[in-house]
Amino acid sequence: MALYGYARVSSADQDYSLQEQALKQAGCDIIRAEKASGTSMNGRAELDLLLQFLRPGDTLVVTRVDRLARSIKDLQDIVVDLKKRKVSLKATEQPIDTETAAGKAFFDMLGVFAEFETNLRKERQKEGIEAAKSKGVYRGGKKTVDNDKIKELHNQGLGATKIANQLGVSRASVYRALN
Repeated sequence: MALYGYARVSSADQDYSLQEQALKQAGCDIIRAEKASGTSMNGRAELDLLLQFLRPGDTLVVTRVDRLARSIKDLQDIVVDLKKRKVSLKATEQPIDTETAAGKAFFDMLGVFAEFETNLRKERQKEGIEAAKSKGVYRGGKKTVDNDKIKELHNQGLGATKIANQLGVSRASVYRALN
């Protein structure tokens, strides 16, 4: 049951020493820090290493959740992974502690807003597609499965799995094309 800190700044000319100081004051013995953009999980070796190292009962501590992730989806993915592994998350400058009811409620609210945002985006996309269809300019997405090629390979005696592997499609797509 240890506290592990994570500090991050976005660019090379920024300094994370204030974050490290706050994490030490919060009781973190081990602190991983890096200079990397928070807009993506890619290229964040220190965070990856720390996430792999955490064990049940440990707590990941950050100063603010935007140090951990800039997108709600990335943050939720991290929190879900930590929860599965029985690791807590705390933020020193925000009322976030997944060990408390208030902290859990905060993350539940984040999930609700993320889902709301996704649903709004889907509605706008659907409205856009309907408008394009009414103008006669929407033709649908690009076709990714060549039904004729699937039938040709099937007639040559290949099975669904081999056809799927050869064309880089799912077996379900092969079966749909053959029916």
